[in-house]
Amino acid sequence: MQDTLSNQALLKSTVIALLIAGLALISFILPAEYNIDPTGIGAKLGLTALANPEATAAASSATKAQQTGQPAAEKDASDIIEVIVPAGRGVEYKFAMTQFKKMQYQWQTGGEPLFFDLHGEPEGDTTGYYESYAIATLTEMKGSFTTPFTGVHGWYWKNTSDKAITVKLTVSGEYSVIGLKK
Repeated sequence: MQDTLSNQALLKSTVIALLIAGLALISFILPAEYNIDPTGIGAKLGLTALANPEATAAASSATKAQQTGQPAAEKDASDIIEVIVPAGRGVEYKFAMTQFKKMQYQWQTGGEPLFFDLHGEPEGDTTGYYESYAIATLTEMKGSFTTPFTGVHGWYWKNTSDKAITVKLTVSGEYSVIGLKK
């Protein structure tokens, strides 16, 4: 009788441990390590950003600037950023720029096409206005633009495939990185 109870207790403990491990895998590990977030909890907790360290580092400098109440310093810089666009979803990657500043850019995927909209939103505008500089579906693009107004400028990429696509974005110019827009 004693052996039966301890076997049942062991089985029950094992099943509970497996359930907890499965929940941890789905809720925390997959979003943080692989940017796979079936429950949406990973995005709400900011874990999906951990799967993209370059974007996270850039976004953290912008976040620190927001927390101190001071804008991140605009610099003449060059950055290489990897942005993961999840399957069937779209993401925005943004930069703060003042009027008449220039950015040179080049981005490419591994050969998978993405719909994109390179655009800007004026600082302080509450109407939802934005100005598109380029809209297409491509696997890569290279160019430059001069900001017509002070505000937030960057890309919206939409992935219509069933696999995540990584965009390698190289930028230089006078800007402050904001990063992934939520």
